[in-house]
Amino acid sequence: MIVHRKLQDIIESKLYKGKAIVLIGARQVGKSTLYRQIVEKRQEKVLSLNCDLAEVRDMLSSINGAELKMLIGDYQMVVIDEAQRVPGIGLTMKLIIDNYPKVQLLVTGSSAFELQDKLNEPLTGRKFEYHLYPLSTAELYGEGGLLYVKQLLDARLIYGSYPDVIKNGSDAKEILMNIAGSYLYKDILAMDNIRRPVLLEKLLQALALQVGSEVSYNELAQTVGTDNKTVERYIDLLEKCYVVFRLTAFSRNLRNELKKGKKVYFYDNGIRNAVIRNFAPLALRQDAGALWENFFVSERIKSNQYQGKYVQSYFWRTTQQQEIDYIEDEDGQLSAFEIKWNPNKGKTSLPASFLNAYPIRQSVVVTPDNYLNLIL
Repeated sequence: MIVHRKLQDIIESKLYKGKAIVLIGARQVGKSTLYRQIVEKRQEKVLSLNCDLAEVRDMLSSINGAELKMLIGDYQMVVIDEAQRVPGIGLTMKLIIDNYPKVQLLVTGSSAFELQDKLNEPLTGRKFEYHLYPLSTAELYGEGGLLYVKQLLDARLIYGSYPDVIKNGSDAKEILMNIAGSYLYKDILAMDNIRRPVLLEKLLQALALQVGSEVSYNELAQTVGTDNKTVERYIDLLEKCYVVFRLTAFSRNLRNELKKGKKVYFYDNGIRNAVIRNFAPLALRQDAGALWENFFVSERIKSNQYQGKYVQSYFWRTTQQQEIDYIEDEDGQLSAFEIKWNPNKGKTSLPASFLNAYPIRQSVVVTPDNYLNLIL
């Protein structure tokens, strides 16, 4: 099963416009597969370069103009996989774009930090950049329809939405443990020369156990045995490798609003559960509500990005413990979401102090009964 990705049509509309197309996302989310689907529909002659191979990295990091001419030859499309692994890849890509304007360059990378750091200056005005995530509900709906999406929900809350996991459900645990291992020991550790993998693993576990709750860098530092700055740096790296993402506290008007709070979510429920090594079914779990909240927030972020919506995401809480799980600010218009796993709580009311203080476009209590209306 190869699911049609939401980005495919967008990328195809940008081909041969004199710019590189850069696709960033975690390993195994389907970046190479997406490019392969695009390439196979076309007639062009394609050169594929995998930067996981040492000889490819060596060649691209030190290539001169004459060698580049021989490499490209009569190819009309060049695909560079895992480009973040090549020192100076931005300059090499600039050479290709500037000297071979009729050649379409397609690039993938699994780290926002490394790839963007290497590309931004050399490729100013020369690239389109897109983020690919684990499979979204909208993509699965397009593949199998409403019943398929409903049947998959419980499994996705436990095992997540990586393409290989969805395709090979019987091997989900093994696949997820391998993917989680590559996060910890292939990308992140190498990226910033981290020498304490055990500390990183402890931090990931602590974050996994606090999904949906406000986190304190000070408390996390005490839990894992380090200092605040190290915790913040590691979370920053985890975010730039698309393992987790942060929400900050929304605060504008009310004196008792928390202004410096943070929540941390995982881009994929399966990775979260692999980190704590818990794949128990929902009926046996104490954290079903946290899994549901993580799932909905990550799905909403995928949906917004794929639709080209530029949205700021927050949560809200006061010193009196009033709270709203998730808030979006789109061009100054606010949407507030309270996220409940139990459908019987669908009539929960949002805090009046927030609704009275801010202009709200929509306020919704999200349950398994109505969530599809908000992400399809």
